[in-house]
Amino acid sequence: MTMEEKEQFLQSRLIPLLASLPTEARAAWGKMTVQQMIEHFADSVCIASGKVVYSEVLTPEEQLDNMRNFLQSEKPFRENTVNPLMPEVPAPVRNPSKAEALKELQEELDYFFSVFEKNNLQVTRNPFFGDLNYEQNIQLLYKHALHHLKQFGLTINAEINNEQT
Repeated sequence: MTMEEKEQFLQSRLIPLLASLPTEARAAWGKMTVQQMIEHFADSVCIASGKVVYSEVLTPEEQLDNMRNFLQSEKPFRENTVNPLMPEVPAPVRNPSKAEALKELQEELDYFFSVFEKNNLQVTRNPFFGDLNYEQNIQLLYKHALHHLKQFGLTINAEINNEQT
C-alpha cells in the first residue's frame, strides 16, 4: 500500500471500520475493550500530532535503528506487544460511549492532519521510535491501526471485499 493509500485509510476508512465493531466484541488478545482500544488509539494520534509531548525516547539509542527499520517495514506488530506506558490493567474509559470515543478519535485525526498541513516539515517525538516526520507518523499510525483491527478480528482485505460486493 502506498503512503497516499495509508493516509487515505486513516482519513476516511478507519473510523467506519471501528464503528462496525460491536461494542461488546472480544479481543483475540490483550485486555482492552473496543472502546478502550479506540481511546488508546486516539492517545497515539495525540502523540503523532505533538499534542502530547514526550521529551525522552524510551528505546535505547543502540536499538533505535532496528526500531525504525521495523517501523518502515510492512511487518505487523506482534500480538500482545507490551507498551510500557500503559498500565497492566487498561485505563477506564473516559468517554460515555463508543460513539463519543469515535468522535474523539476523528477529532484527533483531523487535528493530526491539520498540524502537518500547516507545516509539512513538522517532527514529533514518539517515545519508542524517536523523532518522526509526517510520513513516518502515517506509517506508524497505519501499522498501529492494523494491529488493533486484527486484535478485534477486522482486516483491510475484508473491508475491500465488502466494498466490492
